[in-house]
Amino acid sequence: MKTQKELKIFSGTANRPLAEEVAGFIGIPLGKNKVERFSDGETAVTIDESVRGADVFIIQPLCHPVNENLMELLIFIDALKRASTRRINAVIPYYGYARQDRKMRARDPISAKLVADLITTAGANRVITMDLHAGQIQGFFNIPVDHLLGLPILARYLRQKNILNGVVVSPDLGGVTRARELSERLGMPMAIIDKRRPAPNVAEIMNVIGDIEGCQAIIVDDLIDTAGTTTQGAMELVKRGAVAVYACCTHAVLSGPAKQHIINSPLKELVVTNTIPLNNSLKLNNAVVLSVAPLIGDAIVRIHENRSVSELFD
Repeated sequence: MKTQKELKIFSGTANRPLAEEVAGFIGIPLGKNKVERFSDGETAVTIDESVRGADVFIIQPLCHPVNENLMELLIFIDALKRASTRRINAVIPYYGYARQDRKMRARDPISAKLVADLITTAGANRVITMDLHAGQIQGFFNIPVDHLLGLPILARYLRQKNILNGVVVSPDLGGVTRARELSERLGMPMAIIDKRRPAPNVAEIMNVIGDIEGCQAIIVDDLIDTAGTTTQGAMELVKRGAVAVYACCTHAVLSGPAKQHIINSPLKELVVTNTIPLNNSLKLNNAVVLSVAPLIGDAIVRIHENRSVSELFD
């Protein structure tokens, strides 16, 4: 009699190529399901195979269109719960609404907490995510959260480029910890861009802390949205004597004017991962896309087998 719970992986519509790559890495087929939209915009999810007693992982980043993908994830979780799944693991490579993690002004919402409550209430038993905008979001959940890191993947690629006289640059004061970790992995010094945000998606550079003259600069961030901060930072670094500027991040949101900003910038290379799919309209000649599928796949296997996930970062 088979007693060990069966491992199944399903994909939402947000990033099916990544889900297929993860399933291929593990060596199992993707689960069968359909996601349909009614004419009024409502989402319907159908599970086309038995999941009774199974250990199910549903892969769905909360990228554009964020609200549709979030609602699809919630409905998917509810469908799995009502199908007697033993454990539901929400794999959210990119966690949307993460930038709204605290009250900046009176009467502001904390949307990152709201999304955590929705996922938990829908019936998820565990969340696997990558490079949260703020680490404390893990505490918004009352269920286990496995927080995977994309930085080792970026560092491995950048190390192979043998960048000479390099310096790692944090695009703001809040990213200093991330930049310091990358600088230690690459054996490079660090610099910081001092900026302020007078409005959402608007950045003003005040100063650059650190010596970057004659260096090859690497700007590192968790995500790039409109690319205003990244490209303004790149131009400022060039003005201050940087001979080349690279940019890297885990989540390539690239919304609004991002593509034009990057095309018009002095960036030599943009290094991102595939937590968010780059559609054809956003593909750039100087962009390098690294896969997170082996990392997510390894984490899924370890969770399924009740082994340590933290060993992935030793």
